[in-house]
Amino acid sequence: MAAPKKASKLKKPVQTEKPKHQKSLRSSNRVSALLRSHQLVAVDSLDRLFATAAASALTWTMIAIAIALPLFLFIVLQNLQQFGSNIDETTQISIYMELDSSDAELLAAQTALNSHPAISGSEIISQAQALEEFQALSGFGDALSGLNENPLPAVIVVTPNTDVIEQLRALVSELADLDNVDSVQYDLDWLQRLYGILNLAQRLIIMLGVLLAFGVALVVGNTVRLAIENRRDEIVVVKLVGGTDSFVARPFLYTGLWYGVGGGILATVLVLLAQFFMQGPVSQLADLYNGEFSLIRLSLNDIFNVILLGGFLGWFGAWLSVLRHLKAIEPR
Repeated sequence: MAAPKKASKLKKPVQTEKPKHQKSLRSSNRVSALLRSHQLVAVDSLDRLFATAAASALTWTMIAIAIALPLFLFIVLQNLQQFGSNIDETTQISIYMELDSSDAELLAAQTALNSHPAISGSEIISQAQALEEFQALSGFGDALSGLNENPLPAVIVVTPNTDVIEQLRALVSELADLDNVDSVQYDLDWLQRLYGILNLAQRLIIMLGVLLAFGVALVVGNTVRLAIENRRDEIVVVKLVGGTDSFVARPFLYTGLWYGVGGGILATVLVLLAQFFMQGPVSQLADLYNGEFSLIRLSLNDIFNVILLGGFLGWFGAWLSVLRHLKAIEPR
């Protein structure tokens, strides 16, 4: 009888690693699926807002007013600051010389003033020129023509190259101590009050903007909270079948985003309309100042930033509402 053969050893199958291109293909499929999911949720959220157009329009209007008010005030403040800077540029210091100052002394004083580092230029108004201007502007030309001597002094009009209040005060004090100078006229108090009012207005607008931005987040958060309550049963079903909190929160976050974006777009429209109605009075004001003042308008970059800010505030308000109310809904 033949001896039994030894059983052959079974070879274990060799485990081969999956190619790297399959891993990258699988990860790219996950990314595309995630993007597709976000796209569907974003479109569905926008469709739901348009389905309740009246309520959505009311919310958009409230958000637009809250954004447009500080934005419009900030633009007005920028125009006032530009207007004040234009006044600074045209503001000049008047140096009244002594009555017995000769032409040579006036020229010497002008030469010294032009070499001063804080002065960009100067102009001499002689006694005769001052009298002619006063006669033309006052309406007392006939009465003044009978005077035996000219009572008006020569004036050197100086244009400073600085708008810092402290430097202007020091310059006025220095000019008053020059030889043959009777007095120096330059009203610094009203300019200092203007700067103080503009600085105070800027802080108030910033505070108002922060408060209204917080109000926008609260409005969107409350609206999203109502949407969560209306879809409570749907949320429970999604969680029962394994839906994660991030998946459930996604449509409500997009809802807040669309509320903010719509409010930002409507806010820019309101501000542009307000600027259009202001164009006429601003043009008249510019004519009074020889056309040197032009209205600051919203640029395309500003419009994009306003819409982006509105979208962020809407998303932030929705996130706060979702964080607080969505986790309280759990299947029993």
